[in-house]
Amino acid sequence: MNKRLVNFTAGPSMLPLPVLQRIREEMLDYRGMGASIMEISHRTSEFSELRAETVSLVRELLRLPDDFEVLFAAGGGVLQMALAPMNLIARRPGRKALFVHTDIFSGRAIEEAGKYGNAVVIASGESEDFSAIPEVDSAALDSTASYLHIVTNNTARGTMWRYLPQCESLPLVGDATSELFGRELDLDPFGMLFAGCQKNLGISGMSLVLVREQMLGHAIRETPSWMNCQVLADTDSMPSTSNTFALYVCNLMLHWFKSQGGVKAIEGVNRAKAARLYAVLDRGDFYRGHAHPAHRSIMNVCFQLPTPELEHRFVEEAASEGLYALRGHRAIGGLRASMYNAMPMSGAEALAQFMEEFERRA
Repeated sequence: MNKRLVNFTAGPSMLPLPVLQRIREEMLDYRGMGASIMEISHRTSEFSELRAETVSLVRELLRLPDDFEVLFAAGGGVLQMALAPMNLIARRPGRKALFVHTDIFSGRAIEEAGKYGNAVVIASGESEDFSAIPEVDSAALDSTASYLHIVTNNTARGTMWRYLPQCESLPLVGDATSELFGRELDLDPFGMLFAGCQKNLGISGMSLVLVREQMLGHAIRETPSWMNCQVLADTDSMPSTSNTFALYVCNLMLHWFKSQGGVKAIEGVNRAKAARLYAVLDRGDFYRGHAHPAHRSIMNVCFQLPTPELEHRFVEEAASEGLYALRGHRAIGGLRASMYNAMPMSGAEALAQFMEEFERRA
């Protein structure tokens, strides 16, 4: 077997080796059935058991309150940016949703919501190049709105909400695609939380959507059945053929999280990985971190070098050392190390040592 890359891609991200090995072992014969998980019907008792076990693991690992529905929706996090307003913006008569604009993906969510109602930006970090999470003025929290949307971790600029906005009069909708199961989140303020599976929960093509029962039943008429949360809740997320393989991989990832000690233990490793890289960034002026220190992500470390030429050389030399996918977001540039839940501490250490050596040689 060839040596595996140290994979810093923003998604689809790396998977733990034990998960990949289990997939290989069961690829041709799932649980003695003589067929692959990709071949069996989503209506079989075996698949129903797999789905029920997966829901149970989600509830256990997140300590999910009983009034949350656990749904598996088609598509990634970007599709759920449309699912959220389709299902929730009509909860109140004015069809208004509030947003905190923190990066590219909050911008896309604002654009999507504007197709179905009134998307109101109440705080934005744009004037600071999205290097920090903006303050939310409580006076801007319009109680006639249907919800307040945030992106809990911002992958392109490397910022993170350390403290959730105080909005007792409004349910939060959170896009947690890049950090769910990677740190403990207070779920009490949320009416909906969603995450594309391709960063921390497995492979692309499916999302986990957590939504409170009281938020169901408000979908606008034009909502497709596969994006109607009430329909998904009523059909065990299977109004038609579901993404059986993606659910299977998600199940394996959740078992792996549990084997690592759960979310609290994974968060400890994630914070240690990030601290190792930020220590290199803070040591001098050669590396310039993008995010304000008080708002730094523990999942995505974004930084620049003195010149684009040095950044190009950094990426090329890192790749030759097996450190893969360190270019920044295509719309922004710079450099980015995405260290999702499957990234071991040894990966962060390898990159930190390379950064130290590259600076010495530059």
